[in-house]
Amino acid sequence: MTAPTVTVRPATREDVPAILDIYNHAVIHTTATYDLEPVSLASRLAWFDEKTQSGWPVWVAEKAEEVLGWATYGPFRAKAGYDLTAEHSVYVRDGVRGQGVGRRLMLPLIEDARQRGLHVLIGGVDADNAGSIAFHEALGFDQGVRLREVGRKFDRWLDVQFMQLFL
Repeated sequence: MTAPTVTVRPATREDVPAILDIYNHAVIHTTATYDLEPVSLASRLAWFDEKTQSGWPVWVAEKAEEVLGWATYGPFRAKAGYDLTAEHSVYVRDGVRGQGVGRRLMLPLIEDARQRGLHVLIGGVDADNAGSIAFHEALGFDQGVRLREVGRKFDRWLDVQFMQLFL
């Protein structure tokens, strides 16, 4: 029997608890997000509803009906001059990072952004996260601006490295 493969599909509201679990693990244990406290299911459901009602994609990667990761993009800034630039997020469940799940999520995300006529995708990455920077570079992203000491988590100052992909 062949092992189930990872599939990427549009997320549903039923996926939000798994999305929340993956995100809150990152909140508690990593600098992948600068949220300091876990977010609630109610807030993540509101986030999901806002994303989908605004027409922004939210995808999940799953294997054997388990959500392994999720990805989305949305407005970079609220001003109309930024309408062709979007900021993305991609999170992979602890224990399956480095197995290609993030790439499986990012490739359709990038293609969707191209089809929508976007010009640039931006990713804000903790500057000490060499793995995430290398991941983005392997997908064609360039290192843009590095903002020094703009975040604080785990009792230390954090730099944000903006990664950008011209579509």
